[in-house]
Amino acid sequence: MTANLLDFDLDGLAAFCERLGEKRFRATQLFRWIHQKGASSFDQMSDLAKSLREKLATTARIQGLEAISQQMSADGTIKWLFDVGDGNAVEAVFIPEDDRGTLCVSSQAGCAVGCRFCSTGHQGFSRNLKTGEIVAQLWFAEFFLRQHLKRSDRVITNVVMMGMGEPLQNYDELVPALRVMLDDHGYGLSRRRLTVSTSGVVPMMDRLAQDCPVALAVSLHAPNDALRDNLVPLNRKYPIAELMEACNRYLAHAPRDFITFEYCMLDGVNDQPEHARELVALVRKYATGGVWCKFNLIPFNPFPASGLKRSPVERVQAFAKILLDAGIVTTVRKTRGDDIDAACGQLAGDVKDRTGVDERMARQRKVMLHPVVTLAGKSEET
Repeated sequence: MTANLLDFDLDGLAAFCERLGEKRFRATQLFRWIHQKGASSFDQMSDLAKSLREKLATTARIQGLEAISQQMSADGTIKWLFDVGDGNAVEAVFIPEDDRGTLCVSSQAGCAVGCRFCSTGHQGFSRNLKTGEIVAQLWFAEFFLRQHLKRSDRVITNVVMMGMGEPLQNYDELVPALRVMLDDHGYGLSRRRLTVSTSGVVPMMDRLAQDCPVALAVSLHAPNDALRDNLVPLNRKYPIAELMEACNRYLAHAPRDFITFEYCMLDGVNDQPEHARELVALVRKYATGGVWCKFNLIPFNPFPASGLKRSPVERVQAFAKILLDAGIVTTVRKTRGDDIDAACGQLAGDVKDRTGVDERMARQRKVMLHPVVTLAGKSEET
């Protein structure tokens, strides 16, 4: 079978060219044609020797993803649903702003983490995406947008690995994709403008710090283990203390001098003043080791199976004030793309539940309701 050149970072493409008897600079030319000019055919690559193009025609291909659907929100957000085969689909979302264009990219078809407030997790896990399937979302979006907006310069300035899936559970395919995005011969993103979001896969956080340190966002969502165990099941394997220590270690290599903590605001679950004060204490406990952070408070995007509701705006603002008054940089995420289900936690695609996840989520809801876990770690009936 021919090789999909979207699967290679520049070093990988150079090794492929060497196997064809070609010099490294040919790989650089190829890389630029694909990622800077959007070429999908070797015939377009006019500065490559005809003999090389003939070799490539029999040994390689440039295979993106088929866009099954495209939806445009009233606020300018665009969501694409991509076919990845065997009945699986993933989504990518473009969010335009005055000073930047951000693409939210998926790393898995579905997600195995099963966070209670995420509709993507509720659909279950199908498989990891290949490097080329991760890169293909950016490749498609960038060159679609250039044509759509009639621009020749780069449209996407920021990429966030916050789409479907837990990126660090697909580490071996993720890192080459990040390197393509960072490469000056590719998309030329800075490490500060490329963000990996994780629910807290501690060993892979340590590896990423060494292999490809980019901006890091950690899905925290609770100030203590008892509550986080129920909201983010991965916490049972890597509890908050281990997660915070890993954040400290990551900061030594990170392109920014802070870690972003994402915190989904859930009505009556994790949005009380006591929770905010406990977060302040948590940050202060680890700040001596270097956990400089900012909080991004995320309005919950409801879906029926979750059994959860969005926190009222006034409560979100009061929560933010407690953090801000404690000197912690805090923002409230503006929801985008609600009308096309493109907002945070809504990426699900038209896929089947293959994992019995409905039953598992129902059990989690029971635990959350009977009993309620208090801040002291004890329980009381509702």
